[in-house]
Amino acid sequence: MQICGAELTSDDLTWLERHAGGHSRTALARELCARHRIRDATGRPRVTAVRIELARRSEELSLPATTTRIRAVRRESSVATASPESLTQEELAALGPLSVHRVEGRRDSAHAAWTRCLDEHHYLGSGPLCGAQIRYVVRAGVRVIGAASFSSAALHVAARDTYIGWSDGARKRNRDRVIMQSRFCLAVRVQNLASRVHSLLLSCVVDDWESRYGKRPVLAESFVDTTRFSGTSYRAANWTYVGETSGRGRQDREHDAAATIKSVWLFPLAQDWQETLRIEPVRKLDPDADWAEDEWGAAELGDARLTRRLVKYGRACFERPTESCPQACGSRAATKAAYRLLNHKTAGLDTFLASHRESSLARAAQESVVLAIQDTTSLNYSHHPATEGLGTIGSHNAATIGLQVHSVLLSNLAGTPLGLLQIDAWARAPKDFGGADKRYDLPIEKKESHKWIRGYEAADAAAKRLDRTQVVTVADREADIFELFETALEGKAQVLARAVQKRRILTPESEFEGYLWESVLEEPIVGEIFVRVPRSGSRKSRTAHIDVRYREVRISKPMDRKGKQRAVTVRAIAATERAETGGDDPVEWLLLTTLPVDSAESAIEKVRWYTQRWQIEVFHRTLKTGCKIERRQSSTAESLKAGLAIDAVVAWRVMHLVKLGREVPDAPCTVFFEELEWKALYCFIHKTKTPPAETPTLRRSSHGRVAGWLSSAARATAIRGLKRRGRDSSGSPTSRPSSRSSSRPRSPCPAGGLVGKG
Repeated sequence: MQICGAELTSDDLTWLERHAGGHSRTALARELCARHRIRDATGRPRVTAVRIELARRSEELSLPATTTRIRAVRRESSVATASPESLTQEELAALGPLSVHRVEGRRDSAHAAWTRCLDEHHYLGSGPLCGAQIRYVVRAGVRVIGAASFSSAALHVAARDTYIGWSDGARKRNRDRVIMQSRFCLAVRVQNLASRVHSLLLSCVVDDWESRYGKRPVLAESFVDTTRFSGTSYRAANWTYVGETSGRGRQDREHDAAATIKSVWLFPLAQDWQETLRIEPVRKLDPDADWAEDEWGAAELGDARLTRRLVKYGRACFERPTESCPQACGSRAATKAAYRLLNHKTAGLDTFLASHRESSLARAAQESVVLAIQDTTSLNYSHHPATEGLGTIGSHNAATIGLQVHSVLLSNLAGTPLGLLQIDAWARAPKDFGGADKRYDLPIEKKESHKWIRGYEAADAAAKRLDRTQVVTVADREADIFELFETALEGKAQVLARAVQKRRILTPESEFEGYLWESVLEEPIVGEIFVRVPRSGSRKSRTAHIDVRYREVRISKPMDRKGKQRAVTVRAIAATERAETGGDDPVEWLLLTTLPVDSAESAIEKVRWYTQRWQIEVFHRTLKTGCKIERRQSSTAESLKAGLAIDAVVAWRVMHLVKLGREVPDAPCTVFFEELEWKALYCFIHKTKTPPAETPTLRRSSHGRVAGWLSSAARATAIRGLKRRGRDSSGSPTSRPSSRSSSRPRSPCPAGGLVGKG
């Protein structure tokens, strides 16, 4: 059972049942907020929301009924109200300048004036208001001439929901970004006064609402009684009429539709209001569901049979990652179905990866900070020259053909890969070979380097959906392009990239100050860090002793042909290795980031984050050596891209299990393996025919070789060997005789280099 997004445990239900009689609903709600950290965007406990939810579920939770009931008194629509006083423009100007004052609670002296104005001049009176609310009084000089209020938006309004175009999930997630003008009343009548007051209210309510409730509204709604008003003031204030209500009020539980028909008016409070309100929520993963169903089961291919085939083929590829498609499928029928799937009109890189992306975001939602690491690799298919749609991948030989692949991998700060956020694959046109000198005259949208901005946009879209998670895109020196930082300063996701360009830095007055590297190295050393540098070729692995410096810089882009100069302010962090550990190839990193860096601890933290960039290198190596992606054969590049989406998830799964095996080695192996799999694995590694009676831990079952096991055909080899020896999943002899006399399965492919040491 969930209360305001928090899952109640059996202990919570027992506690509620035991204390329900002796505690008030407010006390129970306050305790639940403390237990599950149920807080609003400003960090305050959501006591009122939990109390209301408890009241709705009082019978389900066996809570006693409330002893007192406050009955709201609503003004009847037939009660006459005082007519507004008619004034001229000159008389209004004589009263003083117009202003709006926010009412700060019932103890505010303006609260009585707000109540009196509405009770005297508004047909609904001063209350009640529902949900979150904020009140204003309108003054001309010192005289109160009007009152208004904004409250939580309505749950369902067909005309509004159709105009916005959001789904039910997006509506539930983003409804708190819509506010309703629940009261608007003027005690005087002056031409054009209503539209002027509307403008004053809407100019201040956005900031006021955000400061009080921690959510910045992007849309305002209002309802006008069609039997009393025509909505002229809303039309004059540029509100948009979107339709009418059906006549059902907030309390119409019997569907009588006896309420007054009202016209619905909307006013955008932000330019991207529609995009913001259409953001879909992040789905939750079922911990008991099959992993393949989680990663591919929600793929929308237009036919449920295609989705089931995708799940089945993906699971087969994971069980035999190094095998070809026919070997992984295991039968002629399954192979034919797999090829039909890869060549189907709905097949594609994005459609196959969409479900996995949602699962990746669900895992990322559990973290406070995630790194969206991006990098590029090339897939060489020169041995398949007949494949249509391939392009050149080398810079020296046009005969080397294949695909360029740019990946964005999500990782937590511990280095555990959470999934793929985006994969972009393309083929370079043969006519573009050798045209590197022409790229300087092209806009960024037509350059291949625009891939970094597309990767950032994917990370930014994820950041907008992950309310409680900070997303930081991490990239190497190739991503040091001015437009990337310029784009990041306007988005929600942050950037951490290594610099390579000799950039000019400017003073706040746009005067030339110096060059980036030299300016940062002039700063004092603020801290030190030890980083393990892996072996590479003839270079031995070592632990580097690195000094850290940082400063804020304003980097500029060279002037364009019109003489315009652009500059952005970022933070620069220099990480330089000391001579005693560096040798001939010392570590020298200059990192540029849009993240705030105001202390030595935060600078060192960003350097540690950058060390996780090598996870993307490991992923690409796993994709090539562990999944043999470059051995795939197809007649078209589009089919290869569809297969890439499946192999990429398999490669991520390999990395994910390897990392978890290192983080939680004492976890039971059933967390990662099915019964037949862990027993076959145990027998294969320990060279025995009888698995243990008790479920071993992951450390014991894998014996430190989980990476090699998952990266090769060892799993399938051991399982087939176990079956050939005539044993079922429990290790007991079966009635089927062994078809092979060999006492040991064939040794699997070595795992060296799969996970690497980066």
